[in-house]
Amino acid sequence: MPPREAETHCPYCALQCGMVLRDSGDRVEVLPRQFPTNRGGLCQKGWTATELLDHPDRLTTPLLRDPASGELRPATWEAALDRVATGIHAIRSAHGRDAVAVFGGGGLTNEKAYALGKFARVALRTRNIDYNGRWCMSSAAAAGIRAFGIDRGLPFPLADLGRADTLLLVGANPAETMPPLMRHVTDQRERGGRLIVVDPRVTATARQADLHLQPLPGTDLAVANALLHIAVTEGLVDKAYVDARTTGFEQVRRTVAGYWPAEVERLSGVPVADLEETVRALARGSAIILTARGAEQHAKGVDTVSAFVNLALALGLPGRPGSGYGCLTGQGNGQGGREHGQKADQLPGYRKIDDPAARTHVAGVWGVDPDDLPGPGVPAYQLLDSLGTPGGPRALLVFGSNPVVSAPRAARVTERLRGLDLLVVADFLLSETAALADVVLPVAQWAEEEGTMTNLEGRVLRRQALRPPPPGVRTDLDILAGLATRLTGTDAAFPTDPRAVFAELRRASAGGPADYAGVTWERIERDEGTFWPCPDPDGPDTPRLFADRFPTPDGRARFHPVSHRPAAEEVCAEYPLHFTTGRVLAQYQSGTQTRRVAALRKAAPRGFVELHPDLADRLGVDDGDELIVTSRRGELRAPARLSPAIRPDTVFAPFHWGGAARANSVTNDATDPVSGMPEFKICAVRVEKA
Repeated sequence: MPPREAETHCPYCALQCGMVLRDSGDRVEVLPRQFPTNRGGLCQKGWTATELLDHPDRLTTPLLRDPASGELRPATWEAALDRVATGIHAIRSAHGRDAVAVFGGGGLTNEKAYALGKFARVALRTRNIDYNGRWCMSSAAAAGIRAFGIDRGLPFPLADLGRADTLLLVGANPAETMPPLMRHVTDQRERGGRLIVVDPRVTATARQADLHLQPLPGTDLAVANALLHIAVTEGLVDKAYVDARTTGFEQVRRTVAGYWPAEVERLSGVPVADLEETVRALARGSAIILTARGAEQHAKGVDTVSAFVNLALALGLPGRPGSGYGCLTGQGNGQGGREHGQKADQLPGYRKIDDPAARTHVAGVWGVDPDDLPGPGVPAYQLLDSLGTPGGPRALLVFGSNPVVSAPRAARVTERLRGLDLLVVADFLLSETAALADVVLPVAQWAEEEGTMTNLEGRVLRRQALRPPPPGVRTDLDILAGLATRLTGTDAAFPTDPRAVFAELRRASAGGPADYAGVTWERIERDEGTFWPCPDPDGPDTPRLFADRFPTPDGRARFHPVSHRPAAEEVCAEYPLHFTTGRVLAQYQSGTQTRRVAALRKAAPRGFVELHPDLADRLGVDDGDELIVTSRRGELRAPARLSPAIRPDTVFAPFHWGGAARANSVTNDATDPVSGMPEFKICAVRVEKA
């Protein structure tokens, strides 16, 4: 029998690299696929992704917690779903509909994200739903909406990076987080383009830069305002563009007038000469400014992104080929996952849940009364922190997330989860969160189900199944339908066929900002993906936004004046060092998957604390010594890794590990007032030798 093959996409980051899977009977291998985003390349995570399909830790039967022993024990699907439904009925009867909450994930397919949002609003009728993508793109999304009228990570194709004369990466390290993207950066460099990186660490990406700005963590906003100050004083602003295509520049000009480069140098540590060189490069020819989590995961993340958007608009970049502002989305479906109903305030198509017209349209597709739809809920961290508290949710259903490791102030979140009356986790591995659950539901993996994803360009992609799930394993859509039957008496409104769900998603999104009405699976396969908005099956899609106008009422982009403010928590005598977090090449997110792959575990076997040799000398620390990093919220323990790549006043730890090395035991739960983004990227700590 010939091997089975399927063209699909990597299950990890938002680059969504194309790949081919081949099942030879005794093993499943990954083969290269020439796709526009990765052009045949994959990182180590992609090449080893199939090792989890038959992993010995794979969950293949539901688990129920035994009340007597407290242990998780195998159970039938009927018993597991009945336990969930019975618990939900009891909790809703005693505490109301909002006592049941849902927490989703940025790795779910569009179909599953859509069905989960619908399930929360129709089957549960709860307002309490959010997802871990709140911790990924929310600050850039909010800044993009208020400036451009729309949120799409890259409003241009990824290939535009290769056309830019200057690339400015702010808080982004794609050489480690999405290595195949660097092929486009290589194109740009080979054309004679310049790469400028803003990052407190000398990352793998920064080492390739022509210029590296190494600011104090939390000062990116001041740096951006200083760059615009220089652009104004040196006459580099594109006045014709600003006058014709934007509003609000004058107020921003007055604001940045106070950001003298010498003052910002004292604040951030970035030399004036580097600031001047950066803005002059951006103003010369085509240029792209990209932000990522380093700039965004702050309690002022929205304003920081707005400052860089202001700079891009002042230089006339958005809407020009090879130029613009964009955000590097992190999770695999970070873009699509937030467009169709997982966010607390949104309905499918990126509609606002408190918009009467949006409610009427979506309710019509769902066959319910608009008045029966709940109102907006609260952002992810606020939702998790309210679990089990007076008036807060008493039950939580988790799909595709591991907040025990990934949430800020993770020890407190863990306590909240332990205090629930009912915790249900759907996963294919026993994550740290699933290990706390009352009910664990085993689900299919990416190579075992059909669906679509939307990558960082806004390109809707097709995920094809290579083989069915193992016996005893169900898809998330099957689980939602089974629960809906028990909660509402019918499953007619919750189809289990991904193609049927996508057809419904198209109708629900029609006319919204993220319009998928013209996107079909056949079109995706024919064209190597379809860019939204795409309202007409026979009409064009939209690879590049903003060419003629912005999707705002007057067609103009909006400047927003923003001012630097300190981090939510500043260093002091007791906690004298800055702490920041990030990724490493061989691991991904909370590490539930990648820590189980032998090659990746060998490459990055455990967490660590990176510190400068000068700081290590002051602390009497040698490379490999066990360190204790303590903040006001908790501590982590991990070996020291000495490196001159980091500032002497800052320490770094990757966030992929649980247990003693859990970086998020330390991080700050202060949140951005607009986006709800926690301040993952900076807090005050002390460091001691264990």
